[in-house]
Formats: sequence, structure tokens, C-alpha cells
Amino acid sequence: MKPLGRKQEKVRVFSFEKLKAWQLAKAFAVHVYTVTRQFPPEEKFGLVAQLRRASVSIASNLAEGSARQSTKDQAHFSQLAYSSLMECVCQFEISLELGFLSKAQYCSLRDQASELSYMINALQNAQKRTRGVNS
Repeated sequence: MKPLGRKQEKVRVFSFEKLKAWQLAKAFAVHVYTVTRQFPPEEKFGLVAQLRRASVSIASNLAEGSARQSTKDQAHFSQLAYSSLMECVCQFEISLELGFLSKAQYCSLRDQASELSYMINALQNAQKRTRGVNS
């Protein structure tokens, strides 16, 4: 249980919060939000919105998948998370070429995406292996 606020109340830790992939995805989304603050104002409804939505979708799909009973459903949501990650990678390329990201920011985001990609794939493979058990 994690402490909450001044009263040090304990809150329930949900199963998805224990997933390393989810923890990385959440940190990735926060990083994307931080970096996109510097994008030009005219990109508020363009790349900024797309990147933020896709990055949050990664963590959200991992969380939603963890609530599913069948491993087939869990693997499906892991695939959706991976797809959103690839959407972000594509948009990083465009953002770099447009000069909205520095090379250092781009490399940092790509490194995080690479690690997260590995984690999501490992999670999905584990879900696929256990399909026969509770699919």
C-alpha cells in the first residue's frame, strides 16, 4: 500500500501498477508531456495532441488489459499499447525533422521507446504462452 496525502492513508495498489511495463509507460507519457510543452503553439491540436494521446494510450491499454480475465484479451490490449508506442516513434521522427525536438530529446525518447517496446513484447509473449490456461 502507498501512503496518500497528509493523513498517510493507505490506498490499494492495483495489479497493473506492479507491472514494470506499465511503470515505464507512465514515465514515458510524463516525458512526452514535458517535451511537448516546448512545441510551437500552432501544434497544440496537431503533433502535441497526437503525441500526448498516443503516449497516454500505452499506459492505459496496459492497465485495461490487466483487468481482463482471458489472456487472449490481455495480449490484445498489450498489442494496442505496442501500436500506440509505434505511433509515438513515428511522430518523434516527424517532430525531429520539423525542428520541434532536439537531437538529444529525440534520442532520449527513442531510448525509452526501445526499452518499453522490449517490455511490452515480453509481456505479450508471456500472455500468449499462458493462453491455454485461462483463455
